[in-house]
Amino acid sequence: MLLRCACALAIFCSAVAAQNGPVIAITNARVFDGTPRPPVTATVLIQGARIAGVGPALTPPPGATVIDSAGKTLMPGIIDLHTHLPYSAVAGISGDWPKSLKAYLACGVTTAVDFGVYPEMFEPMRRLWDGGVVAGPRLHLAARMSTPGGHGLEGGRGDFHTAEVLTPREARTAVRRWLDYKPDAIKVFTDGWRYGSSPDMTSMQEPTLKVIADEAHARGVEVLTHTVTLSKAKIAARAGVDVIAHGIGDETADLEILSLMKQHHTTYAPTMAVYEPRQFPAIPALLAALLEPASRAILQRRIDAGNAPPSETNMDTPRLRRWQRLNFNTGALRSGGINVATGTDAGVTGTWHGWATLREVQLLAAAGLTPVEALAAATGNAARAIHVDADRGFIAPGKFADLLLIDGRPDENIADIERTARVWLGGREIDRAGFLKAFANDDATPLPTRPASALIDDFESANGRTNLGTLRVNTTDSGHDHSKVTFTRMARAGGSGHALAAIASMGDKPRPRASIVLPLSPGSLEPVDATGFAGVEFEARGDGDYRLGVTRASVRNYADPEAPFKAGPEWITVRIPFVSLQSTSPRAPSWTGRDLQEITFTISRPPTEQTWLELDNVRFYR
Repeated sequence: MLLRCACALAIFCSAVAAQNGPVIAITNARVFDGTPRPPVTATVLIQGARIAGVGPALTPPPGATVIDSAGKTLMPGIIDLHTHLPYSAVAGISGDWPKSLKAYLACGVTTAVDFGVYPEMFEPMRRLWDGGVVAGPRLHLAARMSTPGGHGLEGGRGDFHTAEVLTPREARTAVRRWLDYKPDAIKVFTDGWRYGSSPDMTSMQEPTLKVIADEAHARGVEVLTHTVTLSKAKIAARAGVDVIAHGIGDETADLEILSLMKQHHTTYAPTMAVYEPRQFPAIPALLAALLEPASRAILQRRIDAGNAPPSETNMDTPRLRRWQRLNFNTGALRSGGINVATGTDAGVTGTWHGWATLREVQLLAAAGLTPVEALAAATGNAARAIHVDADRGFIAPGKFADLLLIDGRPDENIADIERTARVWLGGREIDRAGFLKAFANDDATPLPTRPASALIDDFESANGRTNLGTLRVNTTDSGHDHSKVTFTRMARAGGSGHALAAIASMGDKPRPRASIVLPLSPGSLEPVDATGFAGVEFEARGDGDYRLGVTRASVRNYADPEAPFKAGPEWITVRIPFVSLQSTSPRAPSWTGRDLQEITFTISRPPTEQTWLELDNVRFYR
């Protein structure tokens, strides 16, 4: 590819450069082009957002910015097929998705497929990225689906976050509902195996999964699955999914799964970074640069305490048995000709954004891929898996200039993948040093605020949305034994409009809870400035004690405060001043009302009890 028609390409690119403006010329680099071939020393020309030319004999045109990269390796930007951008990899600290994005770009990850957001968040995330408000890799956002009682539902978020489907008919309806949000992908939790360490959850049947794949593919949307067993991997491949993520950890891969994956062109993304039994003697330098002080301190305490996975002298544990099978199966499927690609599950505890992707590349090499094959898994293979290879994943004329310059030879020593020197996204070099400065403190990334409107919801809308146009949602405690809450809009007695009626059934567990959430912006993503108001007012009817809370964008490592209120069988008007929602934590900033994201009504009762709450005319008051 690099040597073909080099002289003609040089003439062509020089002519284009003269006509269309300045060119960046990366010269003398060892160019790995995204295919499983060794690098070749060459020059890469960038013009605008795309690659204008590649070849060993290219001469930079007059006026080009020349970057001499002798001894360094230039490769396509890395693609991670499995991330959770809103999640923190450190327990007890909430995620900061703009910082997560910076971590990926700082590591040379220029495309991230995300499974952690829900469809209401797609539009604001895309808009903020498109407008340059947040800087990060190209986003590939997935809508989520699972089975009743399946994995992905235990977080206590309702079907606004992960659709529950059992039958093919339910699946078809749910996919069409999600497609209205224009997802880039559908993520399906198909496999309920819990690795032999806890009771299994439910799994998806093949006819249901096939309907999901067919409906999504008809609209040009790929399907990626959570699949961890051999039997469910065969179902996923037969159903025609695009990517089996997480890998086979219960049995040894056989010839049938190899044949099925080849027949259906199924990619294998084993997410080894989330499963690796790992004990650090010290925090790796690059990871340390990507951790905020609080996160770094937590990890350092674990290292100092020797809090490690089971040692290699204790190999008969579910975790280590799965790890051994995962390693063997990854190498075996690669040897059998299956397309292997990178994915991490980053955002899950201990799987750090950005750094985990580079770790995944190294683990693939340790599992049997050659270093060059591991680099291809992170670039060209991953691009083909999600059908973006026309634009990225390779270094070739016409592709996006999403590029990563490594100060080393990762094709020979895979550990060099962490020696990031420079990164370009769409032809623009990122301010890598500036990105790393974002991790010097624990503060949440500030986002532009929207002005607050006085009326939040009078429940007169029949489409499930507030007066702000946001989707009303519900949350509960976590676990598959979580509490349940349903709500509906109902007519008030006397013809005085409508109210919201919620019925909650408490889970049989300590401190059960259920909440009705009114987002103040789509997906509760952008903060709202309510500094012109004094508090929250609403009408309520119920049977006891409740709590009102607000979620604030600046709150990351302490709980949002809540204010109690009582409601009886007759309608009353309740006013909660903002001063009652001031946190008592010494780490909490003083209340400003500038960064509100949502209003939450929480119901708590003893385990197994049922209760109800009715609400109307929720507003800010002055």
